[in-house]
Amino acid sequence: MKWDEFFVTGEPMIYGAMASIVLATIAIIVGLTYFKKWGYLWREWLTTVDHKRIGVMYILSALIMLFRGGVDAIMMRFQTAVPENKFLDAQHYNEIFTTHGLIMILFMAMPFIIGIMNVVVPLQIGARDVAFPRLNAISFWLFFAGAMLLNLSFVIGGSPDAGWTAYFPLASIEFSPTVGNNYYSLALQISGIGTLLTGINFIVTILKMRAPGMKLMRMPMFTWSSLITSIIITFAFPILTVALALMMFDRIFGSQFFTMSNGGMDMLWANLFWVWGHPEVYIVILPAFGIYSEIIATFSKKNLYGYSSMVWSMVIISLLSFLVWAHHFYTMGQGAMVNGFFSITTMAISVPTGVKIFNWLFTLRKGKISFTTPMLYSLAFIPIFTIGGVTGVMLAMASADYQYHNTMFLVAHFHYVLIPGTVFAVIAGFHYWFPKVFGFKLNDRLGKHAFWWIAVSFNVTFFPLFFLGLKGMTRRMYTYSEETGFSGLNMLSFVGALGLAIGFVILVYNIYYSIRYSPRETNGDPWDARTLEWATSSPIPAYNFAVTPNVKSRDALWAAKHDNLPIFEDKIEPIHLPSNSGKPIILAGIFFAFGFSLVFSWFIPAIIAGIGIIIVMATMSFDRDHGITISVEEIMETEKKLRGETL
Repeated sequence: MKWDEFFVTGEPMIYGAMASIVLATIAIIVGLTYFKKWGYLWREWLTTVDHKRIGVMYILSALIMLFRGGVDAIMMRFQTAVPENKFLDAQHYNEIFTTHGLIMILFMAMPFIIGIMNVVVPLQIGARDVAFPRLNAISFWLFFAGAMLLNLSFVIGGSPDAGWTAYFPLASIEFSPTVGNNYYSLALQISGIGTLLTGINFIVTILKMRAPGMKLMRMPMFTWSSLITSIIITFAFPILTVALALMMFDRIFGSQFFTMSNGGMDMLWANLFWVWGHPEVYIVILPAFGIYSEIIATFSKKNLYGYSSMVWSMVIISLLSFLVWAHHFYTMGQGAMVNGFFSITTMAISVPTGVKIFNWLFTLRKGKISFTTPMLYSLAFIPIFTIGGVTGVMLAMASADYQYHNTMFLVAHFHYVLIPGTVFAVIAGFHYWFPKVFGFKLNDRLGKHAFWWIAVSFNVTFFPLFFLGLKGMTRRMYTYSEETGFSGLNMLSFVGALGLAIGFVILVYNIYYSIRYSPRETNGDPWDARTLEWATSSPIPAYNFAVTPNVKSRDALWAAKHDNLPIFEDKIEPIHLPSNSGKPIILAGIFFAFGFSLVFSWFIPAIIAGIGIIIVMATMSFDRDHGITISVEEIMETEKKLRGETL
């Protein structure tokens, strides 16, 4: 293999990216060496099994991926802002919209959601940690290895170019002979294994590690949404893993699962992908619903209206999510009976979603509303998401979908669902739980500036796409002529994208500003919140709770503050915690080497890496972790330091 076949060449932007990666890596190494932080980084972060630190690493990774995916988005909007633009050629545009979709859904939205779950869920149920702390570390590092493998593709070998859905035969070796789609199949397999392990871990954690008195129908809504999401993950992600494995065999080993001949079936890929892909939408939406439920109840100073109906609506959504996948290819010749069935199930799923909208509205009714930054995102979500839902019902009608399908109308629809339904939620949750983790709030004034930039610019960016779709502009169109009349709305959309970028820059600046200037919290409950996570100190000690909580009602902290139902009644006792381990990151590093070798069909290094994976897994299976014990004296000293109380 020649160097110009290994490294991506000929693109000035790629050269700039290569240079920035090298310079950033050198800067990190020099900084860690100069400040003598290598030992701290290894001990406290790279080897941690603490669910809170793992959650922070997930969220940090998601923010980095948000930047990467955002750059791709701006490049796409700039390319289509004017007719016959030469900024990107067809191949580069294909690679950018493919990686944009992959990164935003699988490597930004998913880790952001899972990061918040990691931080919050054990605290909400009164647990010391997740059920399997070391498995939790493996989950994160496998996700991270997959993310880095995919991102490496744009400088080494070339990025995937068949769309984020990788439909065959476009993704086959015949139509995509570069290694880009090899990266797709292997990076997603590696990170998907980590996500599957997360789902199993949280199911066990929520069902088996709740504090005394924390019955299922007393759990906070975010914990309920996390449980249902974890169940969907456990059923959906094996389907994706199998599909990606078959894709890998087709592309690397010459099998014929998705070919147009020799017994293959290209539509088999579309079915397998969307049997996973539509539940995936609810994997990122349902936890967002849980986040909004917590925030709206807290800042309305009211119980969440219709708690039981909220739970059952999520259960119904999770079941229906597996019965709607074929609406993604109404136009592919399935017949009226199949299209009719999936049209009905697709419209039916809007009913439990509508129930949740009304529950939030009734929670707000007559509430003492505080217009904090998290609450603004939650309030903006309701009307914007409703637009996405209504246009989704339009697309659910199979006959009408023949007009809308594969146009920019569809692009506008799913952005109106996913951005308010997930991105707004994780930003709101980030602001809401930030003081719990770090002991100080993000600046509310800067937070509101960022909100208005993001909320207004989002609509400026994506609302014009509805009209472009109705005018006939198709998805994935990298250029167009002046005669089409698409230029004015596309330019408006590009201006909106720049506004979104400004909003996210303000959000990042807010983190820096708040670290330097925000006053530190001392009571652990800066929002006068309702649920159990706010009953412990901020920042959270390693052991979460000095005393195991006793839960006597729903919204346990609110009941303790207002109904005289104490949470902590037992005496302080020594606490046992698991030890850190370096094996999860080592295992992920070997997985990365295994995936990278297979991308280029380097079978001997891949076999060696595969043997290494088996060896590390075997040694981990025989590990006996005796953990660490925190004495009563250490606990009391920590509590005094964090809360300024005499225990």
